[in-house]
Amino acid sequence: MGVKHGREYEQILNELTEAVGHIPDSYEFFEMDAVDWDKLDPSGRREVNEALAEDLFYALGTEPVIAVGSGVMIYKPDQHQIYVLIGDEELTSVPLI
Repeated sequence: MGVKHGREYEQILNELTEAVGHIPDSYEFFEMDAVDWDKLDPSGRREVNEALAEDLFYALGTEPVIAVGSGVMIYKPDQHQIYVLIGDEELTSVPLI
């Protein structure tokens, strides 16, 4: 289903992909280990992060809080934002409108 948004999906996906990249162990979401992640070149890492961002975009529509490695993605529909946190620290947010 995905989250409700007013901005272009492509823009949101690009920003969400970048946001996921701020989580140092985001690859754990796909049950990868650090060795496999380290073998990927930057293009491969970007592809994995983009696939993760797409999955999260749709999953957050039904589950507003999702753990991603050591981070957490939080969808706040009333604020039209997706927040990326590690611990109590907000890394970034992605506006949806």
